[in-house]
Amino acid sequence: MSDALIFVARVAGAFGVKGEMRLTTFTADPLAVVDYKTLLGEDGAPALSLAGGRAAKGGVVARAAEVQTRDQAEALRGLKLYIRRDSLPPPEDEDEFYVTDLIGLDVVGVDGEALGRVRSVHDFGAGDLLEIEPKAGPSWWLPFTREAVPEVRLAERVIVAVKPEETE
Repeated sequence: MSDALIFVARVAGAFGVKGEMRLTTFTADPLAVVDYKTLLGEDGAPALSLAGGRAAKGGVVARAAEVQTRDQAEALRGLKLYIRRDSLPPPEDEDEFYVTDLIGLDVVGVDGEALGRVRSVHDFGAGDLLEIEPKAGPSWWLPFTREAVPEVRLAERVIVAVKPEETE
């Protein structure tokens, strides 16, 4: 997991005429991408070395050492930017997790029954929801709360869950 790449931003286009770029960020704090300095491409190679940035509507306006003109910035539109998982600090609390660490975990019921695996994690405004993909049938949603998920065992790559009652 230490060499895993985490998608943190995408170049949304040029900003102004001096080579600044608009970045759409996927971090809790949009400006956190600037703190990482060197952002990687999908292949893990350095893609952009950020020299600074500021918050802007919908993301961040950033400067990169490799980009001096508007045309260069515009040519990077759509570029996905990553960091290495091991560059993130450990969560401060035992009940905090990085979304990237949850995706792909096996989900079992409190009785040990296999329920599926975590396909994605979303927050539609009322707290995190885990999308659980079973081996067969449609995926279903599980609130990421202590009541619904009493245990997360990252080392074992398992989540213990209380499956909600099915309604008819």
